[in-house]
Amino acid sequence: MQRRTLFRTFIGLGAAAIVGTPLLLRAHAAPADADAFPAHAVRIVVPVSAGGSADKLARTLALKLSEKWGQPVVVENVIGASGTLGAAQVARARPDGYTLLLGGEGVTLNAALFKTLPYDTGHAFRGVSKAVVNPQILVARPDLGVRTFQEYLALARRKPGEVTLGLPGNGGIAHVAHEMLSRQTGVRVNYIPYAGGAPATVDLLGGHIDATLITLAAVTDYVRAGRLTALAVTTPYRSKALPQVPTMAEAGAAGFSVESWQGLIAPAATPTPVVDRISRDVAAVLNVPATRSQLEEAGYVVVGSTAQELDATLSKDLPRYAAVIAASGISLR
Repeated sequence: MQRRTLFRTFIGLGAAAIVGTPLLLRAHAAPADADAFPAHAVRIVVPVSAGGSADKLARTLALKLSEKWGQPVVVENVIGASGTLGAAQVARARPDGYTLLLGGEGVTLNAALFKTLPYDTGHAFRGVSKAVVNPQILVARPDLGVRTFQEYLALARRKPGEVTLGLPGNGGIAHVAHEMLSRQTGVRVNYIPYAGGAPATVDLLGGHIDATLITLAAVTDYVRAGRLTALAVTTPYRSKALPQVPTMAEAGAAGFSVESWQGLIAPAATPTPVVDRISRDVAAVLNVPATRSQLEEAGYVVVGSTAQELDATLSKDLPRYAAVIAASGISLR
């Protein structure tokens, strides 16, 4: 069985120290017949409320995998504590592939945001598949008077701390990404935290705030209708859903790159043959033309990565985001 490392790093920042590798746990995992998997229902834990982008993706995967496997795939929303309650359930679950987490960059963000967690992030999980990337997009109200990313930066520099930027969540990927942008470009804005992307978007449409950094899929239709002005995306590539919108790197923030993603994560000791089986099947269902087209039209970038590739993302993101959170003083308060 090929040995793989999820995280090889050490961070302080109030979070648990992350040392070693979940390899120690995997080495004792019971052998599994991947060809016989699954023999009964599979459970996908979604650590956020029903109706959001993560929930919709989980239900799409559940439907398609159920059809492929001939077994029920059940989505269960376990909400609370910024997603850590659901993650804790998966961390404690039997490592056999039958309990999975619909996770994202929040797994690594929470490791730095929380002083204590009911699991050790570096040893509790292993990647299965990065299903999709959700480009984050900077959008402004049309009457703000900025039409480009450079005009937004110029306004923020001219009026430091006055431009109001709605955050879909305090300490979330949008918050961290804009702090990275602020540190690179020297701009300073007034963050307005919201309990999710929907209320932030409502206030932006109503003219109560100036801009927001949000998952592209949440505002695609508003941009197309001209109700919001799209300035730039955080990914190092443009979105097929809004190909006219430049990347932040193209628009003047050289080298800037932040990928928000969603995918499946398993308990660390889940056997590699089972993990690889699930990973292959996720890639297969995502690449069915109708499914891929539907997700891309909504604004997602379909990936369907291998388990090794997701492990590499987790390993890279953890120290990177932890450093930004520490330096910027971001907290969940």
